[in-house]
Amino acid sequence: MMDVLRIIDILKERGEKIATAESCTGGMIASSIVDIPGVSAFFDEGYVTYSNEAKHKNLFVDWEILNTYGAVSEECAKAMAEGLYRQTQADVCVCSTGIAGPDGGTKEKPVGTVYLSCRYKGDCKVIRCQFPGSRSEVRQASAEKAFQLVYECLTK
Repeated sequence: MMDVLRIIDILKERGEKIATAESCTGGMIASSIVDIPGVSAFFDEGYVTYSNEAKHKNLFVDWEILNTYGAVSEECAKAMAEGLYRQTQADVCVCSTGIAGPDGGTKEKPVGTVYLSCRYKGDCKVIRCQFPGSRSEVRQASAEKAFQLVYECLTK
């Protein structure tokens, strides 16, 4: 994951911090960050908010969003990023929510549907992804795409 190293270099250079809130990736994004030495200089906090209750309690995701659009939605991914910022004030807030499988998919949101969000400098970008493969492959692809999203937000 070359993007991780590029991201860390940018964060160090700018004196900025990153925080994560993860559902379907279950900590993989944070784990990739903490693999890098000196992590405390740029990593703020990491949350695993797998359940709706955790999204609401830790990230302030409104129940109306969860009940109306579901946890796997653009609205929820954006609310997670905004809530993570509210919780940490980190410069970069990156979040994941999706269906890694093998169960849980629907016709509208099949297994592999993932929403990723990145909040940076007051702007929040959300992308919808559809990843093929096993649970492990969906989670890995989601984490990799999350770093691509962060890199894009930092360099736009």
